[in-house]
Amino acid sequence: MSVRTRIETTLRDNLAPERLDVINESHQHAGHQPGMDGDGETHMRVRIVAAAFAGMSRIDRHRTVNALLKPELDAGLHALAVEAAAPGEPTRW
Repeated sequence: MSVRTRIETTLRDNLAPERLDVINESHQHAGHQPGMDGDGETHMRVRIVAAAFAGMSRIDRHRTVNALLKPELDAGLHALAVEAAAPGEPTRW
């Protein structure tokens, strides 16, 4: 199973988002560190809208997503960008 699929599954199972986009941005980071050629799934962006985020600060939303995805980060996911919102909040995406 791909990193992207595992991320999607984990977030869907735990946060029941009404909107979820997981974007592989690894190709944008080729050469950023030795061994990073832009292939694979090293840099991911998560855009998520979920009722679970209502009343949470931005940092608490990030902490929630990071805690859920800790196994992926521990297994080698190098970077994770999180854009999290509650339903009804404006997004730029």
